[in-house]
Amino acid sequence: MNDAASFPADGDPSGTQDVSVPTDDGSPSRRSVLRTSAGVAGAGLAFGTLGTGTAAAADHPAAVPDAAPTPARQGRTMVGVPFERRSTVRVGIIGLGNRGDSMIDLFLALPGVQVRALCDPVREKTERAAAKVLAAGQPAPAVYSHGDEDYENLCRRGDLDLVYVATPWESHFAMARSAMLNGKHVGVECPVAMRLDELWALVDLSERTRRHCMQLENCCYGRNEMRVLRMAHAGTFGELLHAAGAYNHDLRQLMFDPNYYEGPWRRRWHTRLRGDLYPNHGFGPVANYLDVNRGDRVVSISSFGTPALGLAEYREANVPADDPSWKESYISSDRTISMLRTARGRVIRLEHDVSTPHPYSRINSLGGTKGVFEDYPARIYVEPDHTNHQWGSFARYADWDHWLWKEHSNPPGGHGGMDYLMIFRLMQCMQLGLVPDFDVYDAATWTAPVPLSHTSIRAKGAPLPIPDFTRGEWKKPRTGVDSVKPSS
Repeated sequence: MNDAASFPADGDPSGTQDVSVPTDDGSPSRRSVLRTSAGVAGAGLAFGTLGTGTAAAADHPAAVPDAAPTPARQGRTMVGVPFERRSTVRVGIIGLGNRGDSMIDLFLALPGVQVRALCDPVREKTERAAAKVLAAGQPAPAVYSHGDEDYENLCRRGDLDLVYVATPWESHFAMARSAMLNGKHVGVECPVAMRLDELWALVDLSERTRRHCMQLENCCYGRNEMRVLRMAHAGTFGELLHAAGAYNHDLRQLMFDPNYYEGPWRRRWHTRLRGDLYPNHGFGPVANYLDVNRGDRVVSISSFGTPALGLAEYREANVPADDPSWKESYISSDRTISMLRTARGRVIRLEHDVSTPHPYSRINSLGGTKGVFEDYPARIYVEPDHTNHQWGSFARYADWDHWLWKEHSNPPGGHGGMDYLMIFRLMQCMQLGLVPDFDVYDAATWTAPVPLSHTSIRAKGAPLPIPDFTRGEWKKPRTGVDSVKPSS
C-alpha cells in the first residue's frame, strides 16, 4: 500500500508556495509529457476550466458549475472490454522498493505468470529481485537500472503483457502512459496520477490504445470489504444511503525515516498539496458498495482541512537540527474530510490523516434503510437481526464471504492476504480473457479527490464537480469486484 520504490521525487519544493495544482518540474512524468504532450493537451482544457471555476468558487460559491466539463471522446469506451485470453501472463515490474519488492513474490507464486523484466534505478534492488525470479525457477529477467527513465525501455519490450508500477506518486502517470503507448496493459499502485488533466489523459489513452489502465486497489479485496459488498448487493442493508472510507494511518516515523522510503518523496508531497493525498484505500471499496460507475456516479466533492501542524511538531521532537527536512514547510492538512455526493443522492465521507497519532483505520462504513456496517472494529446492526440498539457480531455473516475468500481462506502475502487475492484475480482475468474487475474509469474516479480536495480546501470548502470519466456509461449497470466465479 505504500509504494516506496527508488525513483527520485521532484525538485525540493521548500517554502510555502501553494498553487491550485501540483507542479512536477524536473520529474520523469513532466519530461515525458513535454516530449509527447498531444494526449494531455485536450484534457488540459478541462483542467483549465476547473481552475477558472475554482477561482470563482472562492469568491462566489454559487458560481460552481453543476457538471464538470467533459472533453470529446477520442476512442471507444473500455467499459466491458475483456482481456485477450492467454495461457501465460508476462509481467514487467517498475519500482522495487518496499512495495514492488514484496509484490514480486506474489506474481512468482502464481502458475502461468512469468516475470520477464525489472526496473529500478538502484541496481542492487534489481539484482535482489532478479535473484527471486531465478530462485522461482524462471529464466533470468531483463534488468533496467540506467537512470530514472530506463522504464521506457522496459515498456518498449515486445514480450510483456502487463506492466506493474510501484514507484513514487509523481512518476505514475508517465509510466502508465508509456506502457499503454507501447501496447501494454498497466496496473498502477495508488494513486494513479496527481493531476486532473493527467486522469483525463489516461482515460483517453486507454480508449485509444485499447489497453486497460487499472488502479490496483488492494483494499477492494479485503475480506470484510468483499463480504459487505456482497451483502449490499443482496439488499441486506436495504436502499443504500451513505458510506465512509479513510486512510487514517500514523506515518510520521516512517516519513522521517531515511531508510524506509528511498528519499523523502512521500513527505515532500505534504509541502505541495493541502488535500487528501491518498483517497483510494477508503474510496475504492465504498465506491464498489454504491455501484459507482455501474449505475451511480459521484458528481461533487466538498473538502475541509485542519491546520498542518503534526509533521512539524514531530520533526521538532524527533529530528536533528541539521536534517534536510528542516528546510521544508508543510501545508498538507493534518486531517482532510471530504463529502462527496452521488447522482442518486447518496453521500460519501472520505478522511485522510497520516500526520497525527491515532490507531490505523480505513473507517469502511456503509448504511442503508435496513441497517449499517462499521469497521475498525467490525460490527453490524441490521434489521431484523439486531434490536435494542446493540451492535452485532460481523463474524455471524461469514457465509456472505466472496468466492475468492472461500477458495483462498488463508492467502499468502501482506495486508491480510488481500494483496495476493488482487494479483490472483487480475492474473485470472488475463488468462481467461475476462473483463477486469475495475478499469481506467474507476482509477480516475477514485483518484480525482487528490487534486479536487486541494482546490476545494483552498476555496474554503466550495463544492467542485467531479468529472464523468465514463462519458455517460455509468448509467449502465455492470459487474465489478462482486464477480461470479469463472467456470474454467
